[in-house]
Amino acid sequence: MEGKIALVTDSTSDLSNEFVEKNNIHVLPLKVVYQDREYLDRVEITPQEVYESLEKEVPSTSMPSVGEVTELFAKLIKNGYQEILSIHISSGLSGTINSVRLAAANFPSVKIEVIDSKSISMGIGVLVQEAANFIKKGMNLPAVVEKIHELRENMSVVFVVKTLEYLKRGGRIGYVSATMGSILDLKPIIAVNDEGKYFTLAKVRGRKKSIDKLIEIVKETAEKNILKLVVMHGDAKEEAKYLFDELKKIKRIKDIHFGEVGPVIGVHTGPGVVGLVFYPEGSGSV
Repeated sequence: MEGKIALVTDSTSDLSNEFVEKNNIHVLPLKVVYQDREYLDRVEITPQEVYESLEKEVPSTSMPSVGEVTELFAKLIKNGYQEILSIHISSGLSGTINSVRLAAANFPSVKIEVIDSKSISMGIGVLVQEAANFIKKGMNLPAVVEKIHELRENMSVVFVVKTLEYLKRGGRIGYVSATMGSILDLKPIIAVNDEGKYFTLAKVRGRKKSIDKLIEIVKETAEKNILKLVVMHGDAKEEAKYLFDELKKIKRIKDIHFGEVGPVIGVHTGPGVVGLVFYPEGSGSV
């Protein structure tokens, strides 16, 4: 078994099924919970199904249980993995990582490294992608962990939402003022801080200007570094496509990808989220 390091993440990393299968990544699904039913994130429900049912009921979400994580770790160890690297949604936004750490304590004889991404969506996904590359190159676990920490410190996550209602309702609003959006159509540009919590990076008036502000932020960063970048959206494909096309014109962006946030993220942002994950080329590279 190559490297003998198992790579684990959770469904909020928003990685494509193709990448997950190709790189043998083990994904712990969170759950989308309605009053009378629940679904495994990205397995039993799509983002569109979440958005379409929001008028009837806004669901809650729940994290994997300690038992579910323990079961996965036990299976990996039984399958011959000697070490496990587990990378998860920010502890500032979810208790998922607590479940993972408690489960890891059940296996004292196995080296299990648990990393708080301090991020969300493809902010986590990028860390997992790079970890998969490092493992494939034969790096040992301490070296991979060091590189992922370095990459995490150099990564930026910024996004805009159509309304702050869903972040507020889910208790995930962090340091963003919940009253801001209703005043003069002010739109916060939301970023993730060192604690892995949301804060207001900038304020602009109107939806179009908020998208253009994301482009401006990237342009400023690209003056200093050649960037790798991911554009993500939830039920905002046209606006995300506009953002993607504009960013492609920036010569100092070497690598750009396009994706969609999963159901759990969609529950907390609501429809209309458009975001970026970007980092300097070479961050955390071998």
